[in-house]
Amino acid sequence: MKKLSLFNKVIFFLNSFFVLVTLVSVVVPFVPVTNMPTLSILSLVVPVLILIHAFFIVYWLLRRKKQFLLSALIVILWYFTLGPFYQFSNIGSEKNLKKGNLSMMSFNVRSFNKYGWIANSELDNEIISLVKQSNPDIICFQEFSIIKIKEFDDYDYSFKTPDGTNKSFQTIFSKFPIIKGESLNFPNSINNGIFVDILFQQDTVRVYNIHLQSFSIVPEINTIKTEESSKLFAKSRRVMLKQYEQANLIRENMEQTHHKKILAGDFNNTQYSNVYRKIKGDMQDSYFKKGKGFGRTYNLLGFPIRIDYILADPEFEILSHQNFNEKLSDHYPVMATLRLNSNQ
Repeated sequence: MKKLSLFNKVIFFLNSFFVLVTLVSVVVPFVPVTNMPTLSILSLVVPVLILIHAFFIVYWLLRRKKQFLLSALIVILWYFTLGPFYQFSNIGSEKNLKKGNLSMMSFNVRSFNKYGWIANSELDNEIISLVKQSNPDIICFQEFSIIKIKEFDDYDYSFKTPDGTNKSFQTIFSKFPIIKGESLNFPNSINNGIFVDILFQQDTVRVYNIHLQSFSIVPEINTIKTEESSKLFAKSRRVMLKQYEQANLIRENMEQTHHKKILAGDFNNTQYSNVYRKIKGDMQDSYFKKGKGFGRTYNLLGFPIRIDYILADPEFEILSHQNFNEKLSDHYPVMATLRLNSNQ
């Protein structure tokens, strides 16, 4: 420190501050939201924190200062504790070409643009076209529009959020027989989750389609600036608590079944949250197994983040993971191909 100029001492102070913030963000996923609801908001900005540390590392290296180790060590801790937000090419398995696999898509379609959020009168047809071209065996739609249900008549089996529940529509379409379907009925929320039990390879697999509490914030800088920071902060805190309540409900249901499980949906939160960690448990994340790039499913202030997931029990082998670039909703769809290992 004595050899640092005044300016570099200021930089080092800022560096130390962001190390402390990042360290807290690494701890947050392991602590229930109810214990630290305010700090849980950090899960939304972890990628930004890592980019800030990348700047500090480059800054100190260019000046040949050992202070680069401060950020380097916290980035290493973050990477091995919580996993990356960017992955290099991860090639899918040749088993994708074989029969007996299960492909699944999850897509928050925002009511097929019914209210004209995106200036494109053909957007609903483009969504339908993309899904049909992708031809997944199972589709999990969030914010579905019931008037579009006939567009997917080529799927013999389906289950939707029951009528009269005052919930946003979630729908599951399946090429495999559905023998049971239920709604999770999140309390005091328009959001919801549903699940079905399907017959697959002489086995019963439970498929969840969930849509956790939304922040209801338009992800644009100008919009966020118009909201009072205190109100925005308080709203985010309430949403985090509600999401954790919903995550507990989902986890309880999953622990009550002996069936193998696949879960897909819109978490409205990142992989760095205790909400994600609570739901995931020992399940596999298709992105970590076979994804590449940012795995973007949403843009927050222009930054690509991942808040939509496909998770599967360890009995499944993840063969492929696909993200899409088509801007057809506020979310981007995600698709994965799985194989149920016969020796499990």
